[in-house]
Amino acid sequence: MKSRNSKTGRKPLLYVQMAEKVMDEIRKRNLQPHDPVPSEGELAKLYAVSRMTAKLALQILVKEGVVYRLERRGTFLSADFVQENAKELVFQPAAAPQKQAKRRIAMVFPNLDDYTARIIAAAEQEARKSNCHLLVRISTDNEDESECLQELYDDQVDGIILYPRGRMKCSEKVLELTLSNYPLVIIDRIFRELRIDCVYHDHYQGAYNLTKYLIGKGHIEIGYISISFDGVTSREDRYKGYMQAMLDHNLSVNSNNIFLQCTEEFMSNLNTPNPQLETFLGNNSSLTAVVCMDDYLATSCLYTALHMNKSVPEDLSIIGFSDIQLSSLLPIPLTTARQITEQLGQAAVNLVCKRMENSREGAITIKVNTSIIERSSVHTIRRALDSPIIASPGNGQLYQ
Repeated sequence: MKSRNSKTGRKPLLYVQMAEKVMDEIRKRNLQPHDPVPSEGELAKLYAVSRMTAKLALQILVKEGVVYRLERRGTFLSADFVQENAKELVFQPAAAPQKQAKRRIAMVFPNLDDYTARIIAAAEQEARKSNCHLLVRISTDNEDESECLQELYDDQVDGIILYPRGRMKCSEKVLELTLSNYPLVIIDRIFRELRIDCVYHDHYQGAYNLTKYLIGKGHIEIGYISISFDGVTSREDRYKGYMQAMLDHNLSVNSNNIFLQCTEEFMSNLNTPNPQLETFLGNNSSLTAVVCMDDYLATSCLYTALHMNKSVPEDLSIIGFSDIQLSSLLPIPLTTARQITEQLGQAAVNLVCKRMENSREGAITIKVNTSIIERSSVHTIRRALDSPIIASPGNGQLYQ
């Protein structure tokens, strides 16, 4: 049996190795055309692999014409299968030409904006220091992301850095590569269902510090606004940071002051009133400040408050998260948590390079701190006795 990467020395993916073992099982059992082939469950138990790995292995054999599958009945040996030819099957394309002297790292993003561009710039600098080429690919959805990952793997790219913005769970392709110990690092997300190398901003601590900052400015009635979590860990962590800061400072958390189901229609018209936020703010006139899940939502909240004739920050202080370029250009520049892209890009490159050196330690998680950027959207209503004011609002002043 020929192995996909016999010329390059790269170990085949786990499910490719599994396909070869299924072929061995077919020969060992001397199966004849139309005989049933071991099921996914049998294979998983026999070889101590996941059912998904067994399923992917059988899919390879289906594509090669070795077996066929009947819904709700099982998998069977093809009528065209000839035992004598079994050892000559090649499951994957021939190995790519010999790699270049410099190693290649690919970054896969769902889109390019100011935030991702800064990550790429930092990663490019770090890649040069490590004598690596940096490639950038754009994926539009989960399916396209999987195709990108497969193409990069087939092209013998040495390692991949993936930014799966907004993904609720990891794709099968991410799982395949991880199970095969391929150098893959996730940035700015955590997938709870899989232990995988990742570098992400400390969203929990960032939101905690923002809420603590507002408390230090004398605010007690502090609200929280978010779009639905939908399993996105960064959204959950920011909310938990807000809640913990309130509890740690002995402030009561009023459920009426929390709105976690804002829909994303506002994204197409950030500078127009948001009916959902208008209702929320109208029903909570005692609020003196709100922490918003990100700067886009904070921008929508700002324009909605102004439309309601609320003075920002005197009547309502507003804080965002991320420090996108827009936040400093608003009619009332936004106080927010800056996600430090330089450290994110550098750490991701260093981690994937570590894996490219065949490091076999367990999954590594690197947290990158955020910093509060003070602008004009927060008002001091009193000086808290136990939380002194560190700095007064300014134009882009850093608060730590």
